Amino acid sequence: MNLRNWNFLFQGFRREENRQFAVIGLGRFGRAVCMKLHSMGYEVLGTDVNPKLVAQVTSDKIVSHAMQLDSTEVTALRQAGVFEFDTVIVAIGNYLQESIVTTLNVKEGGVGHVVAKASSEVHGKLLKRVGADRIVYPEAEAGASLALTLTKPSILDRFNIDGEHSIVEIKIPEIFHGKTISELSLRANYGVNVLAVGNEDHFEINPGPERRLDKDLMMMVIGTNEAIYRLPLS
Repeated sequence: MNLRNWNFLFQGFRREENRQFAVIGLGRFGRAVCMKLHSMGYEVLGTDVNPKLVAQVTSDKIVSHAMQLDSTEVTALRQAGVFEFDTVIVAIGNYLQESIVTTLNVKEGGVGHVVAKASSEVHGKLLKRVGADRIVYPEAEAGASLALTLTKPSILDRFNIDGEHSIVEIKIPEIFHGKTISELSLRANYGVNVLAVGNEDHFEINPGPERRLDKDLMMMVIGTNEAIYRLPLS
């Protein structure tokens, strides 16, 4: 079962009231964000200074609207209506000055929730100082996920809530086989909570404490990354 298909599980962790998003920067990361949001039914405006990238997302039909503009120009952002969006994702990332100026522009323009891509820790700190509400490090997160997959093959899928917390889908460890959730005291012993237990065909959501675990099944747990790493995973 793929976590990316479990959107209903993540409703408590995303700004569910938002129906409109603007994505500034249509490189690989920006395109991926547009594609995912658009597939989930949200209205998405994609913008970039490069007309070829704007034409590409329009052709691929992964945005509701697309515009070519220079996001370092306040007037261009205002005329495009970017300041009216619930959330703006600044996906520029690799161009530090443009990224910082754009983030400052949209925040001062009155956007309530600004997510900005950073390419380094210093870049992230600067973005935070100019008003970004959330900083993401796609390359670092992808590297961490790969390392986890290689060292913990029992982790089948992962959804990063933030830099410290995740939801993971794991194979139930053999040491848990035949025991109930209550007997294992997963919250007390490992610091994780069980969200679901099952297989690809059927998952039981919010299983009760008397639910007995089977090593041939999978379970989804939520917790800090540190707590998840403490689980007896192969």
